[in-house]
Amino acid sequence: MWFYVSKCCPVHRIQILGLIRHSSRLSVSEYVPTCPPTDPTAVENLQDFILRSQRLFVLTGAGISTESGIPDYRSQGVGLYVRTNRRPLQHSEFVQSQAARKRYWARNFTAWPQFSSRQPNLAHRALANWEKTGKLHWLVTQNVDALHTKAGQCRMTELHGCIHRVICLCCHTVIKRSELQEKLIALNPSWNEHAYGVAPDGDVFLTDEQVSYFHVPSCDKCRGALKPHVTLFGDVVDRELVDSLFDCLGEADAMLIVGSSLEVYSGYQFAIKAKEKSIPVAILNIGDTRADHLASLIVNARCGAVLRRIMMIDPQKQEIES
Repeated sequence: MWFYVSKCCPVHRIQILGLIRHSSRLSVSEYVPTCPPTDPTAVENLQDFILRSQRLFVLTGAGISTESGIPDYRSQGVGLYVRTNRRPLQHSEFVQSQAARKRYWARNFTAWPQFSSRQPNLAHRALANWEKTGKLHWLVTQNVDALHTKAGQCRMTELHGCIHRVICLCCHTVIKRSELQEKLIALNPSWNEHAYGVAPDGDVFLTDEQVSYFHVPSCDKCRGALKPHVTLFGDVVDRELVDSLFDCLGEADAMLIVGSSLEVYSGYQFAIKAKEKSIPVAILNIGDTRADHLASLIVNARCGAVLRRIMMIDPQKQEIES
């Protein structure tokens, strides 16, 4: 996917053109790897697994959001690591380099109107409904896209933060990302650049020459540098937060992993902890995961295709009660 920055509308200046010669054919499925047809038996087994649980702990990853049009890093055949030789910005580089921060905010500014408009899909909505029925004890997401929040999820922790928030590296003041967008627009009224590709986490590709003309504001309170309120690559998740989530996992009677290969240890450690606590683990994902050897059930399928089929009422019990 490509973007064009239009001069026509100063607030919402991004118009999706795609690759013009085939933009009409662009679909979110381009970010979802191919997988075999959904196995009805696998869906039934997963439903049985979930029905047996009274306090379900769910961990989600980027694979749940690809169906909403957000690309990921590792998906087979379509992830960023397969499509390009580019790698995400490292935490140390962002903190130490003003040029790196400028490049990041220019790219994020260009992508923001489209990225922030992405909506939850069937999988996000299914999990939010499970919470309403009392099935879901807690949800931890590795994603920073706020789609679970948009779907209405409340019993939830954003393990890596949320890109819809911005934090000052000096005084730690937090503001909404939408507020920063207005400041960026005001500072760059004539900035009009074409991006040549889209990356995960609200990012696009720009050249160094394009970025050189971009201006980035500092914190209104202390003039410090602004950073997305997320855990960038190379940084670590707060230990107290992880420990509190381990306690939450300990209160659960089953764990479901949705849309994650668990290659990043911050997510994988929850599967390890579940095994230590003898909590059964089920995995719903396209392709292999790092925790396959820890799972009692593995379903290789699209998240939305499966979760929308899971019923929260046992048909046999319903029949007996009636």
